[in-house]
Amino acid sequence: MTLQQQITEAYASATPLSICGGSSKQFLGNPVAGEALSTTEQRGVINYQPDELVMTVRSGTPLLEVKEILAAQHQRLAFEPPSFGKSATIGGTFACGISGPSRPWAGSARDSLLGCTIINGRGEQLHFGGEVIKNVAGYDATRLMVGAFGTLGLIMDVSFRVLPVPATEITLSFSVDAAQAVTSVVAWSQKPLPISAAAWLDGELLLRLSGAEAAIRSAQLQLGGEVSKQRDFWLQLREQQLDFFQSVKPLWRLSLPMAADPLDIPGEQLIEWGGAQRWLLTDEKAEAVRQAATSAGGHATCFRNAQENDIFSPLSKPMLTLQQRLKKSFDPKGILNPGRIYTEL
Repeated sequence: MTLQQQITEAYASATPLSICGGSSKQFLGNPVAGEALSTTEQRGVINYQPDELVMTVRSGTPLLEVKEILAAQHQRLAFEPPSFGKSATIGGTFACGISGPSRPWAGSARDSLLGCTIINGRGEQLHFGGEVIKNVAGYDATRLMVGAFGTLGLIMDVSFRVLPVPATEITLSFSVDAAQAVTSVVAWSQKPLPISAAAWLDGELLLRLSGAEAAIRSAQLQLGGEVSKQRDFWLQLREQQLDFFQSVKPLWRLSLPMAADPLDIPGEQLIEWGGAQRWLLTDEKAEAVRQAATSAGGHATCFRNAQENDIFSPLSKPMLTLQQRLKKSFDPKGILNPGRIYTEL
């Protein structure tokens, strides 16, 4: 039975479905009670044009396989997504919408996506966007699927842009406190510098430069600092393999304005994306963490080890109503990953 047939039958009987790819990100969001619907057989490259910097792939294709194909052409995924395990799929990568260290400078998963084919909650196959940048037009329903965790439709294939691998890359190290780290990166980001990643942890700011060798040398002279001796730091940060992430405390992801001051919350912090993404390990109550994030102009998500059911920031009544209408238009009987993000969806 095809995936479309399974969803059509589930729609007829109003049977909830739990969509999964490689299950590498099952820890994200709320557990889903429903019949398993796996995309692992939906795999393979449909179209790849290295000269056009675009690729179209079936959703169940392993992320590792996509990266290997791109690497053979000296190309890479622009948004540098984490895998969180070898079983990760490209469909799950876009459905969860997580971007890596390069996000502020190279764009997010949503920015990379050009088009997709989905099966909605009625069992209808729909196509949005295009396969090359110049053909992307119409309502931007494509990007609704990024970060929707499969609640709006089962992703069947995705078309996305890629980038060349940088010719040169180095990481500079600076000994500064958290406030100075944020101030410095915000100032540097306003200059024509080849910054591709920035992170602060335990009194050390690490700044990655990527691009032509001459540009790297020029930037290094302007910025100062020392060349970092840490190996694989950005990989370990992206995959949450650093010692910081091994705690059993709740891990909060704070999305804030880049220039926001360090938050006065007890716990350990890792500042990423030049200040826009901050990881917090704390035993503080969810209400206190969310209040601090809101006061700073952002929001908070309990990424791992959640002690409460409200993993994502509660929606305002108008926003919840809008989300419910959107959900109903794509999935009228609410059978696709019900409750994965919010219990009301």
